[in-house]
Amino acid sequence: MSLATPCFAQGSTKDVVAAHLRMQGYKCDTPKSAARDAAASRPDEAVWIIRCENARYRVRLIPDMAAIVEPF
Repeated sequence: MSLATPCFAQGSTKDVVAAHLRMQGYKCDTPKSAARDAAASRPDEAVWIIRCENARYRVRLIPDMAAIVEPF
């Protein structure tokens, strides 16, 4: 998933990244913030650090694949 996809235009970044987490079975009911990790990101692979009410995750979004999620 690239940042130019329509779903990013329809919601805040933290909500979109949290939706990816929930689709993969991770708990993130109340996303607090999401910040792009520029050092870890690559072309077509955006990495986000998301802080939820219950946890923090590093999420690598890769087009047409499941996100790679690491508790952080």
